[in-house]
Amino acid sequence: MTRPAPLLFGGLAALAMPVAARADRSMAYFHTVGPAADPITRLGWGLGIISILVIVIIVALLLGGIFRRRAPLSQTSYEQLAVHRDAGGLSWIYIGVGVSIPVLIVCMVWTLVTTAAVIHPRVSPTVTIDVTASQWWWGLRYDNRDPARVFTTANEIHIPVGQPVRIELASADVIHSFWIPKLAGKMDVIPGQTNVMWLQADQPGIYRGQCAVFCGAEHARMALQVVAESPGDFVAWQDHQLSVSDAPQSALAQQGVTVFETRCGACHSVRGTGAGGLVGPDLTHLMSRSTLAAGLLPNTPGNLAGWISSAQALKPGSRMPNLMLAGPELSAVMAYLDTLR
Repeated sequence: MTRPAPLLFGGLAALAMPVAARADRSMAYFHTVGPAADPITRLGWGLGIISILVIVIIVALLLGGIFRRRAPLSQTSYEQLAVHRDAGGLSWIYIGVGVSIPVLIVCMVWTLVTTAAVIHPRVSPTVTIDVTASQWWWGLRYDNRDPARVFTTANEIHIPVGQPVRIELASADVIHSFWIPKLAGKMDVIPGQTNVMWLQADQPGIYRGQCAVFCGAEHARMALQVVAESPGDFVAWQDHQLSVSDAPQSALAQQGVTVFETRCGACHSVRGTGAGGLVGPDLTHLMSRSTLAAGLLPNTPGNLAGWISSAQALKPGSRMPNLMLAGPELSAVMAYLDTLR
């Protein structure tokens, strides 16, 4: 059999990228849906309105000074043109300073109050997620007091609606920034340091996130999404993530296990198999995720085949190599990955 055409798979996946871009949830932050972000939004609107009012007042005074009626130059003496100290002008300085100081004090106090309001949630979080940023994807580890309920996943965060979630951020390489605009403000992710933040969604939905600090060639394609669901659905999702996928039944999928462990297991892990790599995302429940490659593509069989064959054509510089699997090998791996639900 001939090898698959990686460029063909890559081209088909690339054609799907605009569709994925249109499917992305809004990154707008003018309307937020959580207590970790709402005070910041109100502050932003308030400071923006104050700034606009200041600009309007300054422009009005400037235009007033420009178009103020003056005596014709022919009727003006040289003595009148000479520079004199105008005692009346100091009153404008006093008025400007007198108005500016209270406004600046109000803005400062409002900013401090907002900062204090979003530092800590009102109740202790019941869910803690360790987020590790890498070029260019997000590793997720759900902590729990019961070690049996600790698991890892990637690029898709699930949280219960109405409950604060603690996020502990670390970097595996360079500086990144974690930002879910509708749920919380930005937090930088620094190598060798753990930064802590929290977020909460008061409405169910899917909220798009993004790395907000330039971190390399594919920075713009380092996205993630937060799925906010009811507490019951969240617990069901956790239970599913903790389970091990059923063993492949078809001969082709069984062959795919061997190929996967040989060609992919050094980087990726799948619980219950011999694949235990730590370089790439955990793929135990790969097909339950809605996107591939940190939000780059919708998770469809065609896009998955294109990503496996031509990752460097889609996300140059990523650690995922072009595997160049032969046709039967690729078919076997695809059959096996389809069981990881």
